[in-house]
Amino acid sequence: MLVSLFCLMTLPMVQSQQKEVKWMSFEQLENALAAEPRRVLVDFYADWCAYCRKMDEAAFRDPEVVAALNTKYYAVRMNVETRDTIYFSGVQYVNREAGNKRNPVHEIPLMLASRAGEPFTLPAVVLLDESFQVRRRYFEYLSPERMRNILR
Repeated sequence: MLVSLFCLMTLPMVQSQQKEVKWMSFEQLENALAAEPRRVLVDFYADWCAYCRKMDEAAFRDPEVVAALNTKYYAVRMNVETRDTIYFSGVQYVNREAGNKRNPVHEIPLMLASRAGEPFTLPAVVLLDESFQVRRRYFEYLSPERMRNILR
């Protein structure tokens, strides 16, 4: 009885800690994967992408989605237009299009979220397994319900 009461009292605290996705960078991901392999969700976005913002406001704030991403996945978010140099797995990645195009796309999203014969589009969500192998790619708005189903 005491254990049940304790669980009921602490449940709101646990749920309140799960209000936001714990996003990480690729550099943080490399260290996390070395310590504990997990599935990975990568959310590629741009500030101008309306559907990316809509997913941020809906799908990535859904309590079930937040809980799944924070406990079963590593969640990485990357602005595709970043000019940052990113080191991952001993390789340097840059935005070679910066300064040459209106909406320059960094090498990492081009590598992970490109489709043969199709231009790069947003939103782009990539799911990888524990070995960092791409398992699924989504190039559309994902509702909270669809995101919950994908993460199950």
